[in-house]
Amino acid sequence: LNLFTYQQVVNSRQDNRRPSIYSTMDAMPHLEFYANATATGRIRRCRPSLETLRKTVDSEENGPGGKTAQPVRFGWITGVMIRCMLNIWGVILFLRLSWITSQAGILLTWLIILMSVLVTSITALSVSAISTNGRVSSGGAYFMISRTLGPELGGPIGVVFSFANALACALNTVGFAETEYDSQIVDSVNDVRIIGSITVTVLLLISLAGMEWESKTQILFFLVLMVSFVNYFVGTLIPATPQKQSIGVFGYRSEIFLENLFPDWRGADGDFFRMFAIFFPSAIGILAGANISGDLKEPEIAIPRGTLMAIFWTTVSYLAISSTVGACVLRDASGSMNDSLPLNFSEPCEGLSCGLGWNFTECQQSGTCTFGLANNFQVLIQVSGFGPLIYAGIFAATLSSALAFLVSAPKVFQCLCKDNIYPFIGFFAKGYGKNNEPLRAYLLCYIIAMCFILIAELNVIAPLISNFFLCSYALINFSCFHASITNSPGWRPSFRYFSPWTGLFGAVISVVLMFLLTWWAALIAFGLIIFLFGYVVYKKPGVNWGSSVQASTYNMALSYSVSLAGVEDHVKNYRPQCLVLTGPPTLRPALVDFVGSFTKNVSLMICGDILMDDEKSVSQRNSNDMIKWLNQRKVRSFYTSFKASDLREGARHLLQASGLGKLKPNILVMGFKMNWHESSSKGIEDYINTIYDAFDSNHGVCVLRMMDGLDIRDELETEGMLCSSVFNQAFEVDEAIESDDQISDADSDVDNTKNTANDQIKTVFQSNQGKKTIDVYWISDDGGLTLLVPYLLTRRKCWRRSKVRVFIIGEQQTMENDRKEMMTLLQRFRLDVHDVIVVTDSERPPLAKNMRRFEETLAPFRLNEGQLDERTAQQQRTEFTWKVTDKEMDALRPKSEKKVRLNELIRRNSKYAALVLVSLPVAQADCPSSLYMSWLDTLSYGIHCPVLLIRGNQQNVMTFYCQ
Repeated sequence: LNLFTYQQVVNSRQDNRRPSIYSTMDAMPHLEFYANATATGRIRRCRPSLETLRKTVDSEENGPGGKTAQPVRFGWITGVMIRCMLNIWGVILFLRLSWITSQAGILLTWLIILMSVLVTSITALSVSAISTNGRVSSGGAYFMISRTLGPELGGPIGVVFSFANALACALNTVGFAETEYDSQIVDSVNDVRIIGSITVTVLLLISLAGMEWESKTQILFFLVLMVSFVNYFVGTLIPATPQKQSIGVFGYRSEIFLENLFPDWRGADGDFFRMFAIFFPSAIGILAGANISGDLKEPEIAIPRGTLMAIFWTTVSYLAISSTVGACVLRDASGSMNDSLPLNFSEPCEGLSCGLGWNFTECQQSGTCTFGLANNFQVLIQVSGFGPLIYAGIFAATLSSALAFLVSAPKVFQCLCKDNIYPFIGFFAKGYGKNNEPLRAYLLCYIIAMCFILIAELNVIAPLISNFFLCSYALINFSCFHASITNSPGWRPSFRYFSPWTGLFGAVISVVLMFLLTWWAALIAFGLIIFLFGYVVYKKPGVNWGSSVQASTYNMALSYSVSLAGVEDHVKNYRPQCLVLTGPPTLRPALVDFVGSFTKNVSLMICGDILMDDEKSVSQRNSNDMIKWLNQRKVRSFYTSFKASDLREGARHLLQASGLGKLKPNILVMGFKMNWHESSSKGIEDYINTIYDAFDSNHGVCVLRMMDGLDIRDELETEGMLCSSVFNQAFEVDEAIESDDQISDADSDVDNTKNTANDQIKTVFQSNQGKKTIDVYWISDDGGLTLLVPYLLTRRKCWRRSKVRVFIIGEQQTMENDRKEMMTLLQRFRLDVHDVIVVTDSERPPLAKNMRRFEETLAPFRLNEGQLDERTAQQQRTEFTWKVTDKEMDALRPKSEKKVRLNELIRRNSKYAALVLVSLPVAQADCPSSLYMSWLDTLSYGIHCPVLLIRGNQQNVMTFYCQ
């Protein structure tokens, strides 16, 4: 038995999984077959493969089973609800809610609370929907956003959200240290720094002890808070003593409630949105449970249930405390027993306190009152039945929130580091122990929190946190909205109580609140996210999370493709859409780079790979490797492969089947067959017939020939021009790779393709061409494609400074008129052409040595009928149709001489060009393939730069009319 078969049996036995009725090896459907191993953190169970099922051996052996240490997992109450409630019952509840009530009044305080709850509730619905759309791994909000919207937005939010949690830890630690004590160490500010530093260090030690200890600590804090709340509400019912009345505490009084019902703004912080900015951090704890999603037993159940229950009960508590404290305590009180009024008093007295037997007029007018809702942050302690229990509640609320944030920030950051989206942070991804604790990230969070604790100002830290969390909430809501409207079949959340439009509303209101609270902090948050977003977009990390952005892209592409199919073609919208016969793109980078230079961001490019290997061991090449290579090379192209018996068959089928609707090729691009002299007759026939088939299907044709080292050396030596600069220019790219020879080779080595997949060889088309020229020999009017391609090339950065020169054939007598006519045409086409040159000596006979070379090249393909009898000659004419007969040679000699002469003109006039474009000749149907091949070879022979033989489909691709 192979190892896989054995492991299947072991897994089936260990999991007590029933086998299928077909065989003991076959398995019934099971949940874990679809689980992601990286998400669950456990060994993935696999169904048997078809190969295993088809084997005749059916094993019943049992294997050794071993138990591994299981991580601690939490349910929805301890893992989510209690954790969220403790985070929401933070420092703001005990130290700022009474002060906010004095400033905003009970009504506006309720509005502030309900506005915060509205934002958090909508966000909780979105979180519930996302968390129930598949298993949520560790990472909390970052994991949800990144797996929904992709790494481009997930990465920035992971950084910002981790930082915000670290700030929230500092906020609650400062709140704990800010609690008044009977003794001072140094002074009020430095005491906060000292106590805060010691506190966060102790919390770090608890976190490092593990999640089990952290959870037990949180439950203890929760019980202390419950006792503290009971103590407070009992205190509101106890009749106030004179000492309590002196500090403004009178118990439930309707007049006090009515007085505190409306706002009384005081000081620089006295406005509604400032109060909202200070209060809102108390509501940010709704993600405390989701942030430890990797430590929950059933996150898809625990997160929705626990989060929504936590929001409900904490909202009730906030509303109850704000209304009860507003009904029991005055805004201003002196704390002096001497301000009590006797039964018959005659002193001037103003305000509500006078009716309650106290005269606080003096301190109210002078602004020296030190007690009351507006002046003292310790009101809840004064109202309670037993003050030390409120201190215990403050300690529990602040420390539990600080501890939760200290745990959340490293776990979110660890998930971000594991995804390897940003550089230099992988160090913090390492986990330790059975719960994979991010100890290194704990230390980083501790350092960040310590830095902000040293600020020692609660009101300074709170608004900073609000913007970061609001930004996270906006993207969570937008994630839910975007995933819903894309109609992806993969979006199937089991939580039904949400709407995409509430998610959109939550996203909008979160962004609006960011600017209403602290506009400069909102700009900083957005600036940071845009910077991080731009980095991810630029780097393009190699991850695929099935995001809604991919689904949206597919929807748009499908919609636009269908709508485009109903639009008639128009010459103004013509685009050169190229099917490039590259074979494996990694073996012909020059051909890929050249076509990519004029199709990028303009038109369609498809790299066609015709598989002609008959061996069974050679399978279809890995498309993902080819696409990855193209992306690394920054070439925007599709890759498609087709298995065929020969080049012609494969190219014909690709021309017919490639593309979609209007997005289909209209130009066939090939590399020049450099070794055609040694090729078989079948190879030449296939190559030339592929060009003929493209013409027959109304496609344009481009044939690219790179520099041929031996030919150029011979020519340069003959003309006395062999200087190092010219020769080195000709060999910027390795000839063996760039020659693009033999697209039809059936014995291409697939292993070489894989080995070169990661090699990025620089070609001449990636180099800056400077002020070199692009010479266009527009011999035949093909509809304008010969001019359109160089124009598109000059729009690229490396070709931008190149000058386009157009060469035309003319007569000596009409040279000037021909030039003016061509200049007029080019001006109407709005093409920036450097010069138009009329060649007038094309009718002169070619040089003897060049004609002799042409004949020598063609000699192996001549029929040589003069040496054969008539019967044998007739038989060979029938059998070897690709060979050139004497009659055909004589009949087509003038055309052959013109090709040789044109090559001489090109070599004379384009010695320093970066690229030469020549009109591709169109041969008649009865022209032998070997003769046509020799024409192509002769036209492009001995030229030191790349040569493009180009021919459109004789239909206009440019116009000078606007309609």
